[in-house]
Amino acid sequence: MWLVTLADLALLLVGFFVLIQASEKPRAITDALRQSFGGAPAPAALPVMAAGLLDFAPGSATLPDSPATVIAWAREAVRDPRVALTVTGSTDGSAADVDRATGSATLLAADRARSLAAALAPVGPRITVTTSSHPGRRAAIVTLAFVGEQSSTDHQP
Repeated sequence: MWLVTLADLALLLVGFFVLIQASEKPRAITDALRQSFGGAPAPAALPVMAAGLLDFAPGSATLPDSPATVIAWAREAVRDPRVALTVTGSTDGSAADVDRATGSATLLAADRARSLAAALAPVGPRITVTTSSHPGRRAAIVTLAFVGEQSSTDHQP
């Protein structure tokens, strides 16, 4: 019985040292564990909340509603310097929901994201613009993500 207790204590001690090491380099350790089990490294930031504007007119990047609610939400969120915003534009995948000049759905999705990002510009500099690779809704979604502490060598998105 004492041998089982000793083994439990030894495992707890090893776990404690792993946690101490992880607190110094958490990203490197979690990425190494993921890769050892055949997974891909985690994204730089994990999204935790989202808001946005839905129901853009087909083929249009004009904001469908006032972005005041989204701006207020984003302003409150970025008060924490460890938070960054990503604006993702998307299309519904229909033939009518494309950029009129080029016929490109990706370009229209980027224009929708840029329209909302321009409205969010006074909120702060930590805004990334991207497009969705899968058709879904005619929308521009703002995702709030915890990016952690930024050192002087890190670059803001």
